Amino acid sequence: MNEVPTRRDVLTGALRPGGAAAADHDHISSAVVSVLPARRDEVMARLARLPGAEVHHSNASKLVVVLEGPGSGALGGMLAEISGWPGVLSANMVFEQRLEQEI
Repeated sequence: MNEVPTRRDVLTGALRPGGAAAADHDHISSAVVSVLPARRDEVMARLARLPGAEVHHSNASKLVVVLEGPGSGALGGMLAEISGWPGVLSANMVFEQRLEQEI
């Protein structure tokens, strides 16, 4: 019996054309993280320890971060986690791309 897709299926990337699984793709995203200047170094250190995250540019209150993960849901979860950290004012996705893996 076919189940009707849920909103969560769409948001987490569980649905794929042709029935391909979400794990068949890698996603890459860029994000801008706004921070309190006094906590910038602390946030940068936490990002350095976060698997799949890399800071590419920073100034006193903004960080440009590249995130990699298995799907849109994973990247959204990473941004939600980052936005809750002490010293973080906002974490916003700027760009996302799904990369097809060679089999």
